[in-house]
Amino acid sequence: MKPTLLVLAAGMGSRYGGLKQMDGLGPNGETIIDYSIYDAVEAGFGKVVYIVREYFKQDMIDAVNKKYGNVTCPDGEPLKFEFVTQELNKIPSQFTLNPEREKPWGTAHAVLMGQDVINEPFAVINGDDYYGKESFKILADWLIAHEGKSGEYALVGFELDNTLSESGAVSRGIGTADQTGFLTNVAEHHKIAREEDGKIYGENSVTGEKIELADKALCSMNMWGFTPDYFDKSKETFVSFLENHGNELKSEFYIPYAIDCIIKAGTGKCELLSTPSRWFGVTFKEDRPGVVAKFQEFADKGIYPSPLYK
Repeated sequence: MKPTLLVLAAGMGSRYGGLKQMDGLGPNGETIIDYSIYDAVEAGFGKVVYIVREYFKQDMIDAVNKKYGNVTCPDGEPLKFEFVTQELNKIPSQFTLNPEREKPWGTAHAVLMGQDVINEPFAVINGDDYYGKESFKILADWLIAHEGKSGEYALVGFELDNTLSESGAVSRGIGTADQTGFLTNVAEHHKIAREEDGKIYGENSVTGEKIELADKALCSMNMWGFTPDYFDKSKETFVSFLENHGNELKSEFYIPYAIDCIIKAGTGKCELLSTPSRWFGVTFKEDRPGVVAKFQEFADKGIYPSPLYK
């Protein structure tokens, strides 16, 4: 059974100023998601699940049908697609939505929306991040090797200096693993940037302390691998989250939080994988020209066909 790719495409980019998931950045108007799907198919994925919002679901379906209608996997099977929506009212029935809440429930809530259409090992990625061919191959191989297993998850860690933006400071979760390679902690840091002395600094989100960060520290870019039992374990964690934070207007249920709870409960473990790929994306509007130039370079060098899909 081929693994599935779940794409988090429900968010609006407030700093970017638009719906960046639909922004054409490649030489022929390709989006970042287009490249991710191309790399995923090459790596062995067989289905793509989009997490979207209801108000642009049909636009996304139309775009997908137009672009990927003839895409087949290496074995000749057609690439499959599913679309599910993340909405504020999609919470367990025992809870009542605060009518004043406007903010989505976060990435871990978004992943839960895929439970009814995913029964196999699956990956989770952001819709506006370029992860690189190597990253998809590393994760696909891990997922295929873990078919039929449970309680085993993976985080693809990117070297920190491969994830910085020239347009401003960024936030990253820095991963720590034990001697066996399994994740023990993901510490969120804000205002990460390389400063005049050539070193990278960031502020710990809990203590507020500004610290030097290692160039090769492995950080999370929200590229995860899960066995399907993750849904039930995450759902239990979401219930506890809502019991404590459900009436708050801005609290969010993030994937690292869900994983941390599962690890501490002893019901699952998460392997920290390493990729040599260089991440890039459109965190800021100013990032766009550099991303456009990078995709043009990929086309010129023959790394990707142009157009990407015919």
